[in-house]
Amino acid sequence: MSSTSTVLADVPLFPLHTVLFPDGILPLKIFEARYLDMARDCLREKTPFGVCLLKSGAEVARENEPSVPESIGCLAEIDQCDVETFGMLLIRARGTRRFRLLSHRVESSGLLVGMAEPLGEDEPLEGNQQLAKFGACAEVLERIIATIRERDPDSLPFAEPFRLEDPSWVSNRLAEVLPIALRARQKLLEMMDAGARIEVVHRYMQQHQLL
Repeated sequence: MSSTSTVLADVPLFPLHTVLFPDGILPLKIFEARYLDMARDCLREKTPFGVCLLKSGAEVARENEPSVPESIGCLAEIDQCDVETFGMLLIRARGTRRFRLLSHRVESSGLLVGMAEPLGEDEPLEGNQQLAKFGACAEVLERIIATIRERDPDSLPFAEPFRLEDPSWVSNRLAEVLPIALRARQKLLEMMDAGARIEVVHRYMQQHQLL
């Protein structure tokens, strides 16, 4: 999607040492004033915020050290919110769509705000080889889900419904749960081809004898 009509203006940004994928779950403990205000605004107006991996800088604001986000991130919507103590919010957000950050600025509160262009869906799988690798990846993910459910069902890091027939959903969940380096995880987020992401996670699991 490249039409300027799809550009979202003034999206609040949350740069983190994490990569959020579409349909991913992101629990956050919020205590900084700028993010408390952001969360309240998003809840009141039912609007998303953008999650980006930190390219440089710190999650907690520091004077003369700006937080620089990666240009590809994921929109997130808050689906649970609780107050743990005064001045602290516990929220659970869920990834929706990937976006490309066209520009960003720092507001007086220290909050990053950007212009975001939503990105399209993944290209579908092609060819028997990709389908076979997808099948193997889906089986591994199904085993992971079953193991976590048996051990501690409340700690399951994935939200239902489980779309084990969907290559994008499967490759995104494996990209989240496998111990992949953050920069490599960011590259997986940026891929617009489900088959290419399946290829990478399949190769990773082969190398680490998970298949």
